[in-house]
Amino acid sequence: MSERKELEKIFQKHSFTDFKWIHPEKIAVSQWVRMKCMFGCREYGVKACCPPNVPSVSECERFFLDYTKAAVFRFEKKVDNPEDRYEWTKRVNSKLLNLERDVFLAGYPKAFLLFMDTCYLCKDCSGTRTQCFNKKSARPAPEALAVDVFSTVRQVGYPIEVLWDYSQKMNRYAFLMIK
Repeated sequence: MSERKELEKIFQKHSFTDFKWIHPEKIAVSQWVRMKCMFGCREYGVKACCPPNVPSVSECERFFLDYTKAAVFRFEKKVDNPEDRYEWTKRVNSKLLNLERDVFLAGYPKAFLLFMDTCYLCKDCSGTRTQCFNKKSARPAPEALAVDVFSTVRQVGYPIEVLWDYSQKMNRYAFLMIK
């Protein structure tokens, strides 16, 4: 069985069926994403897995080059109350962590997950990596590592648009880096 087929069986075991493969070299890493984090995101400097508690943009670019394959997972959701997205994010990210562990145990020691959104594993974040309450499980979102999610997911044919209100369906994306 091919490596991809073996991995896809693991994905399906965890009920993740909406995914596409991308070569890590195709993951767009851009300085503008970091600037949007710094000047526009309420999580900047507040979350342990968000800038400035993450590597520099150039270190992020090098990180992706350590990998030979990546899976992009798509999650679509419409929420009635904007605050509901946090609990949904926490549930999905927790399931993704189980997937990452199974991929690791299947012989892929470099498996590393990028959450579909900011880390909401803890109700109250410590705000720094050194004091993180959940160091083993906390992961950054792709944007925290300067990933231009818009450009990257469009390359593989996934939809993504800027939303102007919460009555619209969200498309969120998680990345599983492999090998």
